[in-house]
Amino acid sequence: MNQQQNQTTEQQEKKSNVRLQLGKRNQLKVVREKDHGLYLEGGDIGDILLPKRYVPEGAKVGDVLDVFLYLDQEERLIATTEHPLIEVGQFAYLECTWTNEYGAYLNWGLMKDLFCPFREQKVRMERGKRYQVYCYIDDKTYRIVCSSKIKKFQKAISEKTTGRRPHSYEDETPADRSVLIGDFSKRLLEHLKLSEKGFSPYHDKSPTEEIYAMFGVSKKVFKQAVGDLYKQELIQIKANGIELTIKGKTIGVEE
Repeated sequence: MNQQQNQTTEQQEKKSNVRLQLGKRNQLKVVREKDHGLYLEGGDIGDILLPKRYVPEGAKVGDVLDVFLYLDQEERLIATTEHPLIEVGQFAYLECTWTNEYGAYLNWGLMKDLFCPFREQKVRMERGKRYQVYCYIDDKTYRIVCSSKIKKFQKAISEKTTGRRPHSYEDETPADRSVLIGDFSKRLLEHLKLSEKGFSPYHDKSPTEEIYAMFGVSKKVFKQAVGDLYKQELIQIKANGIELTIKGKTIGVEE
């Protein structure tokens, strides 16, 4: 095999090793530069455009950029360095900006609004109101969409992380409460391990109803679990959420 064939084989292997996550942040290498932006390595699907308005100052070929991948108005895969308010696999409160005969569109911090079809609306969404939604990829259209029928997603996540559904804390005795806190600390740790980059946007300033809607526990229980994990140096507390430490990422969750 000559040198040119070797180079071609190496390029094909590199392309096949590129794994893309639609609706999430990806670390992709800049492979070429054009007047309208940079093109990022996209593996088998081809290079992905990062429009000029999103290109960081000084970015050049060979750099690896942290970008979010989504579909533009023409359903083309596009990259942006902007941070959306929600990613695939996450819950968030978003504002409805407009509606039409197909559904509602919510502001998630990107140029193209996030679509919520009528069939996925718990109540009919209205412009200007905020709703808690879950972001996912529609199996049929492969579009990033959201749903306000969040219980089915909470149940799936809960069963995946703990094998049981979240339960109410209202009738717990003090002794039971301490057990619940310990159990929830483990569940919160596992939740972070399954989250993108070990980060969760929930923290001690999050509204009580958001915490209960997501985890099924009181804010007090949530804060005590956060304190428990923080004392063990398993998480770090940030202004916009909590994040696993290196120790937290490597430690196992005991049953």
